[in-house]
Amino acid sequence: MAYWLSKFLPLALLPIGLSLILLVVGLIGRWRWPVITAVVLLWLLSLGLVSQILWRWLEAPWQRQSAAKAASADAIVVLSGGRHPAPGAAKVSEWHDPDRFLAGLELFREGKAPRLLFTGGASPFRPGQPPEGQRYLEEAEQLGIPAAAMQSTKPVVNTAEEAIAIRKLLMGSDRAATSSRILLVTSAFHMRRAQRLFERQGLQVVPFPVDFQARGQWAGPLWRDPTQWLPTAAALDGSSWALRELLGRMVYRAW
Repeated sequence: MAYWLSKFLPLALLPIGLSLILLVVGLIGRWRWPVITAVVLLWLLSLGLVSQILWRWLEAPWQRQSAAKAASADAIVVLSGGRHPAPGAAKVSEWHDPDRFLAGLELFREGKAPRLLFTGGASPFRPGQPPEGQRYLEEAEQLGIPAAAMQSTKPVVNTAEEAIAIRKLLMGSDRAATSSRILLVTSAFHMRRAQRLFERQGLQVVPFPVDFQARGQWAGPLWRDPTQWLPTAAALDGSSWALRELLGRMVYRAW
């Protein structure tokens, strides 16, 4: 039930849900201000410039670094979130975003830790899709990573469960986790919340953020890019994801 609530309740506070509520209120009450507010809200959050500002705020102060320059640790921990169940009887799970997975493999090949751990992300809304960690193990072995150096947690449904499962995988539930140092690999916007949750399990976290949504300043100023000033569905989706992560940080007190 808690998982269901965590997925559906925030929808009322995100741009589409909040705008629909404002429109209904305006129509029922015959007020203009809720309708105007809904239109302005959708327009602003559909701008690439606004979406990028939100992403830069969420992803600060992280910057993408090379695996060769990363610190050493006892284990590399790669969080789930990169697979997509493709249509078809073959039940193929395709890559939605391989950045976390590839970064974990690169860190291992650079000798940054002797163990490579994956989390078994699973959604009750997709019961036919196996835990992601299982897929990661299979594909990593095909790419030359020794099976003996890898493990995956049991199925988990959120970041809090991932942190608990990784601690148990590293030490067992009876031992203190303060001696374990992990290289944590996840999306940059998700790193702050993930870091806090893993640290609460007694783990020493070395962040290795990937999958950046903010555009690097070296690519040119945003305000000079005309496409950033036009409303698009992609920008609205980005703004919605960014605001959802902000809500997650509030719930988990992970600032």
